[in-house]
Order: sequence, then C-alpha cells, then structure tokens
Amino acid sequence: MARTAPTDYLKKILTARVYDVAIESSLDPARNLSRRLGNHVLLKREDQQPVFSFKLRGAYNKMAHLSKEQLARGVICASAGNHAQGVALSARKLNCRAVVVMPVTTPKLKVDAVAALGGEVVLSGESYSDAYTHALTLQQAQGLTFVHPFDDPDVIAGQGTVAMEILRQHEGPIDAIFVAIGGGGLISGVASYIKAVRPEIKVIGVQTRDSDAMAQSVRMGKRVTLTDVGLFSDGTAVKLVGEETFRIARKLVDDYIIVDTDEVCAAIKDVFTDTRSIVEPAGALGVAAVKKYVAQHKCKGQTLIAITCGANMNFDRLRFVAERAEFGEQREALFAVTIPEERGSFKRFCELIGPRAVTEFNYRISDANQAHVFVGLAIAKREEADKIERSFVRHGFPTVNLTDDELAKEHVRHMVGGRSPLAADERLFRFIFPERPGALMRFLSSLHPDWNISLFHYRNQGADYGRILVGIQVPRGDTRAFDAFLEALAYPCVEETNNPVYRLFLS
Repeated sequence: MARTAPTDYLKKILTARVYDVAIESSLDPARNLSRRLGNHVLLKREDQQPVFSFKLRGAYNKMAHLSKEQLARGVICASAGNHAQGVALSARKLNCRAVVVMPVTTPKLKVDAVAALGGEVVLSGESYSDAYTHALTLQQAQGLTFVHPFDDPDVIAGQGTVAMEILRQHEGPIDAIFVAIGGGGLISGVASYIKAVRPEIKVIGVQTRDSDAMAQSVRMGKRVTLTDVGLFSDGTAVKLVGEETFRIARKLVDDYIIVDTDEVCAAIKDVFTDTRSIVEPAGALGVAAVKKYVAQHKCKGQTLIAITCGANMNFDRLRFVAERAEFGEQREALFAVTIPEERGSFKRFCELIGPRAVTEFNYRISDANQAHVFVGLAIAKREEADKIERSFVRHGFPTVNLTDDELAKEHVRHMVGGRSPLAADERLFRFIFPERPGALMRFLSSLHPDWNISLFHYRNQGADYGRILVGIQVPRGDTRAFDAFLEALAYPCVEETNNPVYRLFLS
C-alpha cells in the first residue's frame, strides 16, 4: 500500500466525497455527564448517520473514487456490520453490486440491515479477521474490488471528515477527543486532520480490555495479532490492525485508554440519559474513556469530546447492558454472606443493612446450621464495598465481597436456589412491594417468629414496584393466622405453591 503523507491526508480529507450519503452529524452537549464530571463533555453523534455509524463516510469515499470498470464488476468487503452497511448503501447509490462477508457472530440487526440495503451477505468466521480472509478468496475468484474497512487512504480520509466537522462546529478550545479503535480507520483519519490543523488537541484512542490490538501494537513497536478478541463490542473486535492505520496511530495518537465491559455498559446508560438514544458498545467507548480520563487526571473545566461512532445494537442485548451498568458506574456491590440458620437472624442482618437500598437478595434454605445469602447493595463509590464487608464480618456475618467477581455477576446470581430437604411446610408467594425505603423491613417485622423464611429472591428492576418471591415455612395449624397476616400486610401477592415450575425445580 502506498503511504500518504500527513499533508496529503489533509488535502484528501478536505476534498473527500462523503455527503452524497452521509450527513454532518451534530455535536451535542452531554449536560448530565458534564455536570457529574465537572468538565464540558460533547458527543459527536455519528450514531445519527443513515446507517447509524460513521463507516459509510470511508466506504463511499473509496467507492466514489473507483473507475466505471471497477464499479461495473462490483465490490466486496469484510465487516463486523457497520462498514458492511456503509458499503451496501454506497453500492445502491452508485448502482453497483456489493458482496459483504460478515463474521457469524455479527448481530442479526446488522445482517438484516445489510440485506435490506441490497448487499449480498456471506457469513464466515468468528471475527472480522476470519471474514477478511474469506473475502480475499472471493475477491480473487470473482474479480471484485476490495473495499477495506480501515486500511486504505481513501477510507481513512472519509473517516477524517468527522474531525473536520468537529473543528467547524466547535471553534473554542478543545482539550481531547476520544476515539474508539477497531482496525484504526477512524482514529487515523481524525488524528491526521487534528494534528495538521490543531496539533495542541489530544487524540486519545479507546479499546476494550479483550480487543486492544492497537494499544498492544504501539506498545510493542510492531503490529500484534491477537489470538482471540472479545465480542461484546463487536464493532471493534479486530485481531490485527491495519498497516497504514498502525503507522499513523503510532505517530499521531497521544494516548490509549483501555475500558472493560462494565464501564462500557455504564457509558451506554450515560449516553441514553443525555440523549435518549441507545448506542452500541463500540459507540460508547469514547464516553467510557472520558470518565476514566477525568478520574485518572482529576481534571476540571476541560472540553472533552467523545465520538459516539455507532448505534447498531441488538435489542436483546439491552438486558445485559442494564444489568451490568450499575457495576460500571460503581453503584452496586455484591456479597456472599453467611448467616446463622436461627430465628431472627435474617431480620437482624436486614437491620444491619439499614437504610441502604437493596438491589438484589437471593437465598434458599440448605443447611440446618447456616444460610448463605447472595445480596446486592447500592453504593455511592467503589470503596464502600470493602467497608460494608468489614461491617458485616464485625457483626458476626462472615462475608465475601463479590463486586469484582465475573462468575458471580454473570452466572451465580441467577443460580442461587434449588430443592431443599429442610423446606418442610413451605408455601411460595409472589409479592409486589412498593420500591421505597422500609418496605422490606415492614414485611419482615410483620412475620410471626414461628414462620421461617426458607426462600427469598428479589432484584431491583428500576420500576416503582419490586417483585419478590418468598418461601415461608408455615405449620399446618397456622393457616388461619397466616392468612390474617397476608390480609393485614396488604401487599398484592399470588400463591405459587401449586405451580408446576415450583414443583419441578424448587420443592
């Protein structure tokens, strides 16, 4: 590949053809995030593009420079999804054939979007790199022109128009621009323009902990091929960065920030809070990095810009994002607590929790002497988790802090329970609790001391009402008194003791 000098990139960006298909996306203030961080945070909204990603800029600029003969033969590309949509839309605009090779792990939303734009979709491999290898084979066999998603000067120049717009939209001081990195096309274009026009502005690359090929390559001084890449941020899941993008990034990018899954989920929530838009994981990397940068540098009053580079998110993923956002914001702590299996100990433990909001409570009677409770609590900062753990231990409840335990966060929290030979005379109820302080303690305080809680499951879902599953051991002779208790409690409930699911898995 012929290298392009920085001055040539400036000219190529200024003359790039992107606006036949792309829009000039807005540069929006993130008011809530700015207030929280004490800095002026702006979002460059590339998620607003017709294909919900910046990728069509580079794809169209490349294809608009092809000869009539090349367009007549058709084009091919490999992509995790966003570049694919850019190529498909560009091909429709230029009236040419487009074959798109995508990893089998690509979200269905992106696959369907490419097909709807007229692209011929071929699924192959587990990652972009796998799809790329297969695309090269098809290119040779069918005589197609390859449109690289990042390692091409015309593609890089097309992406560089994002930076051109930023400087036009914000003429005042800018301290840093945060750019997600997959193969490096966007950050190469952004850095080429910024360093040619406003070199005092920092350009900071962002990658996830399990897909940090560029950061590793720059650190090693050569391109590094990752054995595997994480797929949560599928838009940046690249095993090997481009030759040209590596050259540019190594020379022009000021720094790199690595973020984890929980931080990305929290950033998706931050973007939603400020814009009411949902970006994909790759689109939230810049915001996650802004938060980390501010925490590390303790800066105040700076102007920081994050490029929200894509919004092709499968709806089903939102369940996971919402679950993990609290950890990314460091607002939830998880604990495994051992409680003596004796009357009143459960209530005593709840009194120790005090006014803290309970986000999760899982318990199943399993031992005659002690109970193991999985509990989540709302916290204001990460350090509180350690203090809470020490407090529980000091009051006679052995505790393990699970806040950073991936097994606990992903799996164990959903698996607490099962059958128990100790759950004699158990009755099962679904209760609806008002989500307000004291509701749980009111319930526990109303229980007769002879009625033992044998199962408890609660998870805060962010609604006005909490849904709780409770197993209570009620001796047969106490049926009338227990019914009177339920009536006095006045919490809506449904008895599930005869539910076949309960009979199969819990009783």
